[in-house]
Amino acid sequence: MAYNKDKDLRMFYNIKQVAEMFGVTETLLRYWEKEFPNIHPAKGGRGIRQYSKEDVEQVRLVYHLVKERGLTLQGARDAIRSKKGVSNAQLEVVEKLKKLREDLQCLNRELNGLV
Repeated sequence: MAYNKDKDLRMFYNIKQVAEMFGVTETLLRYWEKEFPNIHPAKGGRGIRQYSKEDVEQVRLVYHLVKERGLTLQGARDAIRSKKGVSNAQLEVVEKLKKLREDLQCLNRELNGLV
């Protein structure tokens, strides 16, 4: 997942942009909308979804629980409802660790190329 919330200054995102952030399909985002009441983008004039930063954070939480931790949809719903899930601070740590791993892997490839 290449989304970096600190670099993007937009107020709203369309469904295509959010899908690209997380490497999922627009269909999956629409499905998650039905399954998770915490994801509720506003709909513009022609029914175009407008995801706020809060909505993107909720998608990120669902993505983490379902795609990264491997929870079922019911398990993810339960985790969100009970607040025993993952906090935003924990998600930020996970994202930083992933970035660090990518940087270390890149450095390792460069060092191996020197030998």
